[in-house]
Amino acid sequence: MASSISSSTPRSIDEIFNDFTSRRTAILRALTYDVDEFYSLCDPEKENMCLYGLPNESWEVTLPAEEVPPELPEPVLGINFARDGMNRKDWLSLVAVHSDCWLNSVAFYFGARLNRNERKRLFSLMNELPTIFEIVSGRKPLKDKTTTTDSGSKSRGSLKRSNEGQVKSNSKLPDESNGEDEEHGETLCGSCGGNYSGDDEFWIGCDICERWYHGKCVKITPAKADSIKQYKCPSCNSKKGRQ
Repeated sequence: MASSISSSTPRSIDEIFNDFTSRRTAILRALTYDVDEFYSLCDPEKENMCLYGLPNESWEVTLPAEEVPPELPEPVLGINFARDGMNRKDWLSLVAVHSDCWLNSVAFYFGARLNRNERKRLFSLMNELPTIFEIVSGRKPLKDKTTTTDSGSKSRGSLKRSNEGQVKSNSKLPDESNGEDEEHGETLCGSCGGNYSGDDEFWIGCDICERWYHGKCVKITPAKADSIKQYKCPSCNSKKGRQ
């Protein structure tokens, strides 16, 4: 069986989130585009089978890891046994629910050493994406290319930088958005993990990763922001330095 463990263990929030989205993409493919192949591989006559999403965005249906305890949390056992005893869509939805649980457990296994605010930020990033169950059950549409987060697409009642490098004021506050924010969840500062308070505090959005930051956390004032053509957060700046 191919290993479900990446060659380099994710450590940072970005690395863990990238691992999560890759495994998620793989499982989504199995349960949507490749669903007929997936269905045929889940033969009830076989032994306990598991659905694995791998970090390279491929998937496999195979036996669970033999080592005890396993190196990573394992997917639910025996997804194949209920295949012929349930309506096909209901069975796929059941596999989807268990797959969501597995993805979350793997992400927080890797994130065991993160602090409280880092775990909160990681969950916020993951929660911006529709669950596999929501997509498979038809509650959310399946997009051709899933995105990481679109929390940077909305101004948080203060200042937002456009693609042209201009800082724009958005007068629409979160409580005037007609429930728009319910779709995307809370915006958290990419540095401290704090929530947007709505008290006219200054936030700035990164033009690269589209995450939002308290101005004070990244040492950017409104006046300084006026002179910045394209803002890159500390994380994106450090990535460029490593390349």
